[in-house]
Amino acid sequence: MKFAEDDGNARPLHLVTKEGLAVFLSVLDPAMRAWVEAAGFDAKAGAVVVIPAPDGTIAAAAGGLGDRNDWVRRRFVTASLRGKLPDGLWRLETELSDERLAEAALAWLLAGYRFSRYAAAPGPKARLVAPQGVDAIRLEIVAAGEALARDLINTPASDMGPDDLEDAARALADKFGASVEVISGDDLLDANLPMIHAVGRASPRAPRLIDMTWGKTGPALTLVGKGVCFDTGGLNLKPGTSMALMKKDMGGAANVLGLAHMLMATDTTLRLRVLIPAVENSVSGAAFRPGDILTSRKGLTVEINNTDAEGRLVLADALSLADEAAPEMIVSMATLTGAARVAVGPDLAP
Repeated sequence: MKFAEDDGNARPLHLVTKEGLAVFLSVLDPAMRAWVEAAGFDAKAGAVVVIPAPDGTIAAAAGGLGDRNDWVRRRFVTASLRGKLPDGLWRLETELSDERLAEAALAWLLAGYRFSRYAAAPGPKARLVAPQGVDAIRLEIVAAGEALARDLINTPASDMGPDDLEDAARALADKFGASVEVISGDDLLDANLPMIHAVGRASPRAPRLIDMTWGKTGPALTLVGKGVCFDTGGLNLKPGTSMALMKKDMGGAANVLGLAHMLMATDTTLRLRVLIPAVENSVSGAAFRPGDILTSRKGLTVEINNTDAEGRLVLADALSLADEAAPEMIVSMATLTGAARVAVGPDLAP
């Protein structure tokens, strides 16, 4: 997920809003303008027209961005254009500001993501030269961090249990010189992390708290990510349709590792800590039960009414531990409940 080297032969890809369509057409030579108009290109979001040169080769292309003010949607539109273009090298020509241009270029990179661990997954062959005015290295780092998070989430629980998540954290730490400490199994009780232990004790894959630190100076930032590597619901068993995608219940952990990659790779000045309670919420004779009363790290008691509310339990202990160090900022990421769609809807934030 990198930009292509500019060999001087990149063809222009014009990103055109509906409001900018008339200006775009006015600067084309008559033959190209006639071609674009005959193709019915209206700059609608996702529309693409490939423009030929007089000798029949490809001279340029135009991609529609839709309404100028609908930027939230346009980021995804830019990503979609990559798969609609012919093979070859492209460069962006657009009215966008440098900030929007950087977002468009990042969207292009992310459109090249494929999960290929288990089967070949060829990506789009259209390649982009880094636009002038953007920090190409930073964008590639951001794309790599997001790809890491996606890879971890896409990996099935058979290969992404608590121990595998620990391995992923250690690999990231080794890459950037961070330190990792892990408390697992019954040692969680000795370390006063009882709710992480309770949620994960039913699985033969031991629960654990992963604690990664990096950086010596700057503000203290702690990232806490829910790492439920598979969620059956516990004794309050999920129905099959609800359980099918529960490999993604460690998405919070994947995201904080992806963000940690971005922060460390850009050598951000801060004292970074990443805390991941990594567990499987399984069913066995050792599982915690409805009606159980657990005592948290903070000393509060919690009555269990439903074992499928496990995420907030493991996060409570991890957040309590994070708070004890009094960092300037704590950020938590988690997949907590499908009811969030009812509360805030399915749309992505701007």
